[in-house]
Parts: sequence; C-alpha cells; structure tokens
Amino acid sequence: MAQPRPKSAATVRDQETTLTGIATSGAATAGASPHAPLRSLRVVELGTLPAASYCARLFADFGATVVHVEPPGGDPARTAAPLIRDGAGQPASGWFTFLNVGKQSLSVDPADPEQRARLDALLASADVVIDGCDAAVRASWGLDTARLAALPDGPVVADVSWFGREGPYAAYAGSDAVCRALAGLVELIGPVEGPPLTLPDYQAAITGGVAAFVPLMASVLARTPYGQTAGEAQRAEARASRDLAPAGGERWELSVFESSIALCEFQTAEGYATGIPQGRRGLNRFTPTYPMAIYRCKEGWLGLTIVTPAQWASLCELVGLPESMINDPAYLPSGPLRLMHADTLEPMLRERFLARTAAEWFERGLALRLPLAIVPDMAGVLRTRVFRDRGMFVPIDVGGRVIEGPGSPMHLSDSPPRRGGRVPALDEHEPSPFGPAAGRRFASRPARHSGSDAYDPMLPLAGVTIVDLSMGWAGPLCTRNMADLGADVIKVEACGYADWWRGVSNNPADFEARVYEKQPRFNIMNRNKRAITLDLTSAEGVRLLKELVRGADAVVENYSSSVLKKLGLDYAVLREVNPSLVMVSMAAYGSGNAWSEARAYGSTLEQGSGLPSAAGRDGDPPMMSHIAYGDAVGGLNGASALLVGLVHRRSTGRGQHIDISQIECMLPYAAPWIIEQSANGSVAPRLGNRHPDHWPQGVYRCAGDDCWLLVTVTGDACWQALCGVIDPAGDAAPAGAASLATVAGRRAAIDRIDAAIEAWTSRHTPDEAMRLLQAAGVPAGVVRPPIGIVDDPHLVARGFWQRVERAYIGTQPQPLPPFRMNGRVLPVRRPAPTLGEHNAEILGGRLGLDDAALQVLRDTQVIGTEARMPANANPRNFGKQAARAKS
Repeated sequence: MAQPRPKSAATVRDQETTLTGIATSGAATAGASPHAPLRSLRVVELGTLPAASYCARLFADFGATVVHVEPPGGDPARTAAPLIRDGAGQPASGWFTFLNVGKQSLSVDPADPEQRARLDALLASADVVIDGCDAAVRASWGLDTARLAALPDGPVVADVSWFGREGPYAAYAGSDAVCRALAGLVELIGPVEGPPLTLPDYQAAITGGVAAFVPLMASVLARTPYGQTAGEAQRAEARASRDLAPAGGERWELSVFESSIALCEFQTAEGYATGIPQGRRGLNRFTPTYPMAIYRCKEGWLGLTIVTPAQWASLCELVGLPESMINDPAYLPSGPLRLMHADTLEPMLRERFLARTAAEWFERGLALRLPLAIVPDMAGVLRTRVFRDRGMFVPIDVGGRVIEGPGSPMHLSDSPPRRGGRVPALDEHEPSPFGPAAGRRFASRPARHSGSDAYDPMLPLAGVTIVDLSMGWAGPLCTRNMADLGADVIKVEACGYADWWRGVSNNPADFEARVYEKQPRFNIMNRNKRAITLDLTSAEGVRLLKELVRGADAVVENYSSSVLKKLGLDYAVLREVNPSLVMVSMAAYGSGNAWSEARAYGSTLEQGSGLPSAAGRDGDPPMMSHIAYGDAVGGLNGASALLVGLVHRRSTGRGQHIDISQIECMLPYAAPWIIEQSANGSVAPRLGNRHPDHWPQGVYRCAGDDCWLLVTVTGDACWQALCGVIDPAGDAAPAGAASLATVAGRRAAIDRIDAAIEAWTSRHTPDEAMRLLQAAGVPAGVVRPPIGIVDDPHLVARGFWQRVERAYIGTQPQPLPPFRMNGRVLPVRRPAPTLGEHNAEILGGRLGLDDAALQVLRDTQVIGTEARMPANANPRNFGKQAARAKS
C-alpha cells in the first residue's frame, strides 16, 4: 500500500503552532482538574515492562501523581520505534511518548545507597505500586512488593510480568509478539499457506495494561472513604459494611500472556465445543461469516462485516448483485454458508466496490443500516471528523514540541480525563515527588472471613450492585470483570429478546431444544452473574427495572444510542430514579455524533480505527488482525471507566454518564503510528512479521502440518544466544559472520538469516524449538491456534482453566481472570445463568414481590424462563431484528 505523502515543512510548522496554542490556552495539560477522580492518588511505576507503563498512564489520565522509576540509562522504550523528533531536534520514541504522557521520571541507580533510600522513601508514601520489573532488576533494587502490600497500611500493588511468577514459562523471555503468538492471536491471520502474520509490537502491552488497571481500581474503590458530600444513605451503607473490605493492600499478580487471551476466548470456546479448529482462511477472511473483509474502492478502502440474512440482502442491493443471489439458499441463511462460496463471491464484490469511493459506500451503507467502515491510514485517522469532534486527540509536549496523540477513550461526563500533557525527561523531578505528606489516603478497614462460594466479601467489589443491560461480547465482558471481582451483577434479558450471544435463529426446533442455553460464547461471558427477564416494552417491565436501578450502583448497556431513550430508560430518566447512579453506555461510535446510529461489529471497529493500515506486509491491502478486535477491547475499557466513575461517586456522592465509543478504545492500539504521523507527516513502511528494532524477528515453519514458531531477537547478546542454539558448532551461517553482530549487519542480511533460522526450526516441533531457545534466553513462542491454548502446559499448570458444570451443556472450561489476588486465582463462583434463572430470587428477594405478583408477571409474559420466537420470524425480518439488536 502506498504511503501518505510527507507534509511540507510549512504544514508541520502550522500544525505545531496550532497545537502549541491548544496546549497553552487553558487545556489542563500540566495538572489534575479539581474534578479528576484520582487526583489524590500517589502511584509509583517500577521498571520497564510496557504493560505496566500503560497501566500507570491510565492512572495519570485521571489525575493521579505518577512517578516512573527508571534504571540509570532510562527505559529502553525511550529509543523504541517509531522515532520522532523532540523540541530540541533530538530523537524521541512515539511509543514511549504515548505511554508516559503526564508522568514524572525518577532514575534510581541500585549501586548508590542514597538513591536506594530515595526509592524506599517514595514507596513508603505510595498508594499504588505498579511493579513491571524483571527478577534481576527487582533483586538489584532490593524490592519486595509482596511484603510492601502486606503491611497494615500497605499500598495496593500490581506485579505485572510477561507470564506470571510461577509456572513452566515463568522464567521465559517475553515480548509483545511472543505473548500474542502463544495466546492464539497470530495463527489465524495471514495467507492460507503461511506464514501467519502479526503486528510487530504494542498490542499485548495495551491489553495487559488495561487488564491490570481493572483490579487495581477495584482495590482503590474498596479503600476510598465516602466523602463529606456523599448522601446519608451512602454513609450509612459504609458504616454497615465497614468489615467487608480487606485490611492493608492487595497484591495483584497479572500475566500479560493471560490477559491477551481475553481477545480470543470466543474462538477458543467455540473451537472447544465443536472440536473443529477455525483454520487460517487468508488475508481478511475469517470463520464464521462472510464477507468480513477490506476492499479497495475507487478511492480508499472499505471494511464490512455481513452476518444476518437481512444484511446480506441489503449488501446485494447496495452493490448491485443479481436478485437471484439475494434469496439463494446457498448465501442467504448464514455467514458460514456464504463462507463456503467465498471464492465465487469474492471477484464479484471486488469488482463492484471499485465503482465508488469508500466514503460514498459508507454513506450509502449508513442509510441501509449496514455495518461498513472507512478504513483509514494514519493521516486519515487524524482527519476523522467524529474523532476530532469528540476530542479524541490531545496535545502532547515532547521536549518542547507539541504534537497530537490519542487521549483517553474513557469519556466521563462529571470527571473527565486530562487533555494531554508533558512527556518527562529522564530523572527531571525532585527526590521526593510526593512531597512531605505522610501516610496513605485510603480508608483502613478490618478484614472478614469469606462467605459462600457465590458471594465472597473478601473480594474488593463485594457490596457493589450493577444492572447489566448489555448483550454480546463487549458489554458482558465489562460486567464479567466486575462480577469476577465480587460485584453483584444482575443481567436483564427478555424472553422475546434474549442476549444475541445465546444465538439468533428462526427455526422453531432450536427454541424447542433450548439451543439458546447451549452457546459456549454466552457461557464464558456471563459467569458469576445472576439473571432475570423483563419485557421492557411493557409498562410493568419498565417500572420494575426502575425499582431495580433505584438500589443499584451502576447500569451498563451497549445498545445503539437511541434504544433506551425510546424505551424511556435513558440516563436522564434513570438519574431521576437514582441521582447517584453511574451509567456506562458502550455504543460503537459513542453518542451525539454523525455516526452514533451506525451499525458495527468488533471487526468493523478495527477496520475504522486505522490499525489495519499498520498490519501486514508492504504492498498488502490493509490487514485485519482479529475477528472482532473492538469487542473485547471495548469491554476492558468499559470496566476501567466504570470503576473510575464509581470511585468518583464514592468520594463525591455524584453519579454520572460514561459515554464509551468502542472504536475510540481501539486507537491506543494504533497510537505509536498515529503519533508518528502527527510528528513526521508520514509513517514508515510496513514490515510484516519483522520488527523495526529487533533483527531478526519472524514466524518460522516447524516440523508438522501448519506448525510455526515466533522468534524475536531483542539485542546483540540475544543474537549470540540464538546462534549458540541453532549453530552450536559456530561454523555455518549465520553464526560464523562477524558482520552480523550488530543490528545494522543483521538487517542487511535478513533474508539469509531468516532462511537459516527456518532450516533449524523445520527440524523441530514448535514446543521443542521454543524450549530450546527459551533455555538460552531467546524470546520465542509457539504460534498456537485458539483451540490449542486450552492444553497449553503453562496455563494448565497455573490453573488458568476451570472446568465448570452448567445446565444443558455439562462441563466446560472457563478462562479465569488474568489477575490473582494475594497469590490466589479468582474462581468461577457460579456458572452463567439460564434465561430468567433468578427471577424469583431477585424480583422477590430484592424488590419484595410475593408469589402471587410473580405469577401475574409470568401470566402476562413480563417475565419467564423460556425464549419466545418472534411472531414475524421469517429469515429477512429476523435478520433485521438481529441487526438492530447488535447495534
């Protein structure tokens, strides 16, 4: 794909002048707003793990004072690609820039006793410690964060590492790409013949950082005292539940590898249930539907995802496919059937999309309510009007030069994030950045023993109630995180309109067989929750939901922005019922903009984020890296934003509306390239499986059918270690060439090096090759299919999979959270609920309805426990209902 033309020097100067004005015209770039919910928190980030750094960036976004403690030479990410220039014309890293906006920097030399004492003093006054050190650095600094967390008034600690501190991979050398390969996120991407393709970096770090932020914020919430402005009812609740929160600080251990699995657990669950691997289908082609792809247009690229029969019919009409294809039983009923005929359909679609520009197709698709997306390059991302109108790009000061980069995608109405900030120079801050204040600002409450399996008061969100109106993947993943951490999540469905991840069917036999109770994807997303049914098109259903909301802390929903308003259940209405309510809305494009009603899936969110323009090989079309990237990413950000809102509520007594745009949650994954585009006026060519800093990096064929290993060489010493494994005699290429001892030499000979590595890997199975290379300290990971991670030896040894018994399906493996609390996994306390399973328990026990009232609700079909097939369920009508539901 052709790269965008560089900006002229005058254009760059004009842009920088404008941004400097933004940065100095009152935007809160230097300090925390008085409304910043985390402004009183003191956070220490230790080490150089990128996931830990992104987690700390999220704290800084909401006002916390964050000190990044770096080694004497600085965080290696300061020199990581892509490179830009700072205000003095010196090279700076776009990646480091994004991770460190709004932080302070402190350098600590472990050989200097005074500096060690400086670090000890810093930790003594911290509220939150994010430990991203490897074992050697931790030892040199004399760190024992487990002991620190166990102190009576200890901080909350996150111990973030590539693979966790125990298990077969615990001592393995990690990298972003290695984690994604092992987590099932590489094998399905790329040409059928191979090799699988992956982005060079950054993705696992962002996912791991958000995943670490969630339990840390849960602990912060548990320790946040009720403010003086909180209502009397809330203060009474605090007094009544004073013994529920643990004493001291928790220590959360998070594995970046395990956190990455959240992005592929859908495919893992489906593959395990059927026993059929999904398989690699080619560039921009995925099971289970077709077309899910990116097409060249007269100008630009267009992404689309077609699932339902109605969407297929509308697409045929849009591009002018023959009428016979609309109703052809080979294409109409389902995506899997169309996928079987993809080679026949593909040439026709490619030809037709060339007739108009991507923008023209997108506008026509909006009118037909089709899930389409313009697929921009990085310059196009920065020009996207919806992103700019929502303030997604913020000014960032890099050594006196102000550029643009993605801000926080978490739009909190009453306590918004900072609008940009400075990137710190190495060790530029005072020895005591937190000042003279002593003691932590958390409430200290004694612990109580655990209760039943389903309710554990030791968990940090015990006592929090959330009404879950969400469906599918993103919203339920948000609320699953809350339920895993102890919240009482009450899922609300309707018998005539159940969660679409229970399955969408127009076949009466499916309803008779209760297929809607047997979907593995639904069951992994909705564990630890309770569920009721309410017909929200009825006055009584609306009344009962309002009563439920009256006693809740939060509501989560992911409908299109107009649905709840039509039902009389939007935030303005619910706030009248519960003035301190926190409500998270998770529409695809957010509310109040030209695209708010646009239909989208997780795949179209990736397409519209610009990320595909950074993926693949130079000359490829923009390449999708996931079946539905935006769903899981949106869910993790939704959980993070909700917790920030709940902390603000507890300290101020005020609720608020949180407007999550799921596509904006994708922008941090493209942030280094967006910053490169802003600073340099262009981005470097794509490298496929290669890496701009690590030479070599690649995906190499191993012994066996479609078996692959990802290897990355992170420096010159790592190169020598690799050579010692693949060429122990030292007399054959590549080890024998002194010219290859440097990155420049290896880059010049990369094709020969890749051939030599693959000659070695092809003689070994992937697991055997990984073990041999890792024993020498070389980052390497098996490119596992999603179904294969159920048997991954490290995950099995760590107890990551829990076998759960559930009605209608029997035993199913559940992936546990990627974080452990004080050394223990957080188990599944209850399986996913059956439809309306807790109607009597919640409507009776919580709302006080007696048996007679419940029977009236059943008789009038306001509640029930069996799904009903819509009366007008012919294929095209049912497809339209499903499309409306997904939006």
